[in-house]
Amino acid sequence: MTRLLGLDGLALDSGPQGLAVSGEVDFDVASSLASAGSEWLATLPSGTHVDFDLTGVAGVSSAALSVLLEWTRRAQKAGLNVASVRLSTSLVRLTRLAGIDRLLPLSDAT
Repeated sequence: MTRLLGLDGLALDSGPQGLAVSGEVDFDVASSLASAGSEWLATLPSGTHVDFDLTGVAGVSSAALSVLLEWTRRAQKAGLNVASVRLSTSLVRLTRLAGIDRLLPLSDAT
């Protein structure tokens, strides 16, 4: 894994399969997180399969979901295939509550 962003209590790493976020995501860091992930996605050739792993996100974070939706939009626009999205239990609950679980290829591992 390669560290793309490291802030106090937050990490964004990239690997051969995609992006992984861990720590606390709030609106103070969401813009930096979205930008760093979007820049990484822009380096991938069209048709690449990517995964987003947010199982390490602490707590319930609508900011994390905003970042995830931005990455998903960017990936689709670039012709990438979002193969799976893994979320922490609290984020799964939030996506279901917000009704956006149908928009994401949620992995059974969540």
